[in-house]
Amino acid sequence: MENKIVFVTVGTTTFDDLIITVTSDEILHQLNARGYKSLIMQIGESQFVPNCSPRCGFSYIEAFSLKPSLCETMKSADLIISHAGAGSCLEALDLKKPLIVVTNNFLMNDHQVELAKQLCNDGYLYYSTCKNLLELIIKMKLSELKTFPGDKSHAIANVVNKLMGFP
Repeated sequence: MENKIVFVTVGTTTFDDLIITVTSDEILHQLNARGYKSLIMQIGESQFVPNCSPRCGFSYIEAFSLKPSLCETMKSADLIISHAGAGSCLEALDLKKPLIVVTNNFLMNDHQVELAKQLCNDGYLYYSTCKNLLELIIKMKLSELKTFPGDKSHAIANVVNKLMGFP
């Protein structure tokens, strides 16, 4: 059987709730039931050390803090679960990867929520909070997601970041 990979990214922020949620036995069991066997997590600036022992049908679980680029890791993923940062979302969509965007209630930026909701309403991704992620994973139909048409997401992300005062 194919070794399907889930990649989770929190960007450069700290979003321990997402990492804790994704590594819960309930979430791992549901992802495994959908054929996923490997979990790779980019945990950003967190001091939290997730349990990376293989379990719940996952043969490989890894966590790392930051890398200069996440492109290769994203390319290898069969599903991406991301924080709501514009750059991460649009990079995943550019790569034509199924995407679940999870908003961070402790680092809430209206533009992030608005972007996630709009892209979800347009059918390009699923949008969730940590609280309802399990329910979403149970019900999601990744084959129904639309392919993101743009190849200009880096330009869009740069404009959004500039407008918001990010480097």
